[in-house]
Amino acid sequence: MADKVKETAKQEVERVRHIAEEGAKSGAYLYPLKGIYYLATHPDLYKPLLNRLAPTLTLGLGITVAMFLFTYLPQVAVLVWTSGPLAALSTVLLVLSESSTLTMVLSKMLLIEDSLIDTFDGTLVAQGQTELVAKQRQIKSGGAGAAFGRLGKLVSKPLAKFSPVALIRYFMYLPLNFIPVVGTVAFVFLQGRRNGPSAHSRYFQLKGMNGTQREKHIEERKGAYTSFGVASVLLEMVPIAGIFFAFSNTCGAALWAADIENKAGTAPALREKAAMAE
Repeated sequence: MADKVKETAKQEVERVRHIAEEGAKSGAYLYPLKGIYYLATHPDLYKPLLNRLAPTLTLGLGITVAMFLFTYLPQVAVLVWTSGPLAALSTVLLVLSESSTLTMVLSKMLLIEDSLIDTFDGTLVAQGQTELVAKQRQIKSGGAGAAFGRLGKLVSKPLAKFSPVALIRYFMYLPLNFIPVVGTVAFVFLQGRRNGPSAHSRYFQLKGMNGTQREKHIEERKGAYTSFGVASVLLEMVPIAGIFFAFSNTCGAALWAADIENKAGTAPALREKAAMAE
């Protein structure tokens, strides 16, 4: 029995190491950082963020207050045994991080899904992927400098908005945070492994991929999607700023999708970008 446990643990460590190496080589973890710069330098993409800023911050405030009222004392009681005299500070940071993550999970389900779709599509249009976006929504005529303004009505329904799976998975992984360092790393990794592919849900829809095609696409880029997901989760765990990073991560995901299309030799997009530059 002990040998089986050791062998299983060894295989899991090797699998994680392989994913980490693949992710590092892919450079996909840089796209959330590129998304920050892209969103900051493209004011026309501010509108989706600003439209949902107030309700998201209100939700975040309510969640944070509730988390401190109902979870601070139980968590500090546990962390006293693992963090010693730093338990109080560690618990404050943990509750803030948990509140930010939970706010992002709920806001994506209930408040900002449509705005994130607009941000994703607007970034793709600005990157010359108008034909790809036009498969799922109307596109108005105009220059590259007003990408968001060119977005028309959605031609088809977006992906299902509310799914309790992410919330259930979040609460399942949450106890990992009680384990110092290793537990938090595992929590971020597991959340990132799921969030990476989710960031391209809109891209898969625009491409018309079915379930099998999506799974194949993700499997071929498992390390890349995990590294993107880990980087995006870390950013969205930042209290208050998490809402901004949710939108900048969406920009980063769209930039990555545009690069995938360009590397695949999508000639129409390349010609469109060239025409915009003239």
